[in-house]
Amino acid sequence: MRAAGSGIRLMMTTDAVGGVWIYATTLARSLGIAGFEVLLVTLGPQPTGAQRATLRGCPGVSLIETDLQLEWLDPTGSDLGRADAVLKHIADGFRPDLVHLNSFREAMFDWDVPTVVVAHSCVNSWADACGETGAFNGDEWKGYSRSVQRGVKNADVWVAPSRAFREQLRALYRLDQGGQVIWNGVESRRDKSSSKRPLVLSAGRLWDKAKNVSALASVASGLDWPVSIVGRSELDGSDVGATAANCEFLGEISHADLLALMESASIFVSPALYEPFGLSVLEAASEGCALLLSDIPTFRELWDGAAVFFDPRDLDQLSASLQSICCNDVRRVRLQRAAVERAQHYSLSNTVDRYRCLYASLLAGAAVRSISSQCGEMLA
Repeated sequence: MRAAGSGIRLMMTTDAVGGVWIYATTLARSLGIAGFEVLLVTLGPQPTGAQRATLRGCPGVSLIETDLQLEWLDPTGSDLGRADAVLKHIADGFRPDLVHLNSFREAMFDWDVPTVVVAHSCVNSWADACGETGAFNGDEWKGYSRSVQRGVKNADVWVAPSRAFREQLRALYRLDQGGQVIWNGVESRRDKSSSKRPLVLSAGRLWDKAKNVSALASVASGLDWPVSIVGRSELDGSDVGATAANCEFLGEISHADLLALMESASIFVSPALYEPFGLSVLEAASEGCALLLSDIPTFRELWDGAAVFFDPRDLDQLSASLQSICCNDVRRVRLQRAAVERAQHYSLSNTVDRYRCLYASLLAGAAVRSISSQCGEMLA
């Protein structure tokens, strides 16, 4: 049996809409360096030129783009049969040892190799957190809910990026399977030469109610410091001109430019109503931003003791908390140091090691089953 990383062929699905792309490409690059052959297969909207450029020259990593629909944009499953055929055709050509799926329903297909499903979000947990309970109870969404449940149960292993989100999925879909928790990770922060400037930063899709970035925009006019918000204005990737006093909407920018902004910003705010993990928060912490976060279970799990928390539906509390951090240099520096220190717990190397151990376990189990099957055939 090969050690995990020694020429292992891994097929990984992803989308290019949000944080899943950053997660998938970062993990794929690290696995490629470790000796894996990784084939990334996109679902949904095509990656941008800048997104494709992040994979250029990465050892062991290749990319195939499809026009298959994302499961939450195809709740009735009209594209399901085509997705099965297309992905199986790709798998037949690549011959993976493992399949890593970053969505649910593709796990319902009859894969010939071990499969891992990583749960990044789902519409039902989104609705609960956003006060939209029942919004997805119509007949057209029943197929979606069944595919989530069946996909998780059909996979060899399912993974959640936080304990809070794992428990939420267990309750929503009545899952009796455990579900492993593997935190997302980023590369450890190196010493930065540039100094912080008086800037409040946030990142999130304006069209996504869960990101709740409008809350920060609403209080920006009462702040002494300027506010910048990064993120798409529309689902299709276009940016419409949003305006708010003392608040600059930057639209979608490259990941490198976002990290540069985080490096210079003093404070990062996430007013999210729903975050299964919150990769942008981790990136901001790693870049030395003081964290002001909504008081939701995920953020408490990951950042308690290293951030200031507020009720995301209380604009007065958000404004007062933000003003307090802006005006208190000593407190702000302490929060920045605490964020950097906590971010080291969620290093990319730890994340990659956890996935490599998981892959090795699945391959070992598959090898044992293969040997047992061959012995059974010989004795028959």
